[in-house]
Amino acid sequence: MSVKPAPASPLFAGPFALATLSAPDGPAFPALVTPRERVVDLRDALDDERLTVRRLLANWPAVLPRLRSLAGDDALAHRSLAQFQVHAPVEPRQVFQSGANYRQHVIDLHVAHRAPGDDRPKDERRAEAAKIMDRRTTEDLPYVFIGLPSAITGPYDDVVLPGWAKKPDWELELTAVIGRPAHRVSVEEALDHIAGYTIANDLTDRATVFRRDMPQIGTDWLRSKNAPGFTPLGPWIVPAESITDPDDLRLVLKLNGETMQDESTKDMIFNVARMVSYASQSARLLPGDLVLTGSPAGNGMHWGRLLRDGDVMDGSITGLGAQRTRCVTEAA
Repeated sequence: MSVKPAPASPLFAGPFALATLSAPDGPAFPALVTPRERVVDLRDALDDERLTVRRLLANWPAVLPRLRSLAGDDALAHRSLAQFQVHAPVEPRQVFQSGANYRQHVIDLHVAHRAPGDDRPKDERRAEAAKIMDRRTTEDLPYVFIGLPSAITGPYDDVVLPGWAKKPDWELELTAVIGRPAHRVSVEEALDHIAGYTIANDLTDRATVFRRDMPQIGTDWLRSKNAPGFTPLGPWIVPAESITDPDDLRLVLKLNGETMQDESTKDMIFNVARMVSYASQSARLLPGDLVLTGSPAGNGMHWGRLLRDGDVMDGSITGLGAQRTRCVTEAA
């Protein structure tokens, strides 16, 4: 089931964005979408029946001028966005996720995720986390781990809460989409390798973040973050050239209409360029890959209210549009 938010005006920043759409019972296709909710099927416009958004991104420097031209061509046969289902905008080969990248959020998590046997008062653990953040800002490196593409779902799709997930939580995140291969790129070069930006909600089951059977091995991101549908993505990829400053965007997540997260990317400990550069030091980032940049304060553990059947999450980021997903409990 899909539940779309009320259309914003405009839908996103800039003259166009990329999407993956489908007509009822039809195959998914790459699309150029305009802020006025008009659609161009890029298979026809670029004369390539096998085209996908990921293939577009693989040739991003060359294809970008053609997309700009298409966005301004009023003679093209545009169709209404309302005719189509909106899917996750790209199928990445790799997903790089970031933890502990917003100061206040990390402090909250440090307090909430008490390690087994740690019985210190909350104030003491919060003060410890604040000192860690001060040190990280000046001395440390980003914290990046790997997610699974199979966890990605569409921006308006239902999110299935697995029966084993006892504390499912939300985490709205700015996501960079790679447009040029990046390996060992500098911070100064990193933004040149980003095609655009999109929205991700990186759901986490807080109950399984830490291994209880073997506390010494630490976190279990496979179990806690990678259930099918745990990463709603999209709705669009907005070209980087349309986003003036990715380090000054407002993220807002509402649960059943009530604001839970409301923060600027200014609060990130490591900005977008540092995140991409850091990930590229170990891995080769490929066109279409995602770099999730972390989530701000205001998750369910902070509010003492985790996700449950029927909850509706609305997530938006400045210039990137909005997603809406409804939580449903996994059938027995």
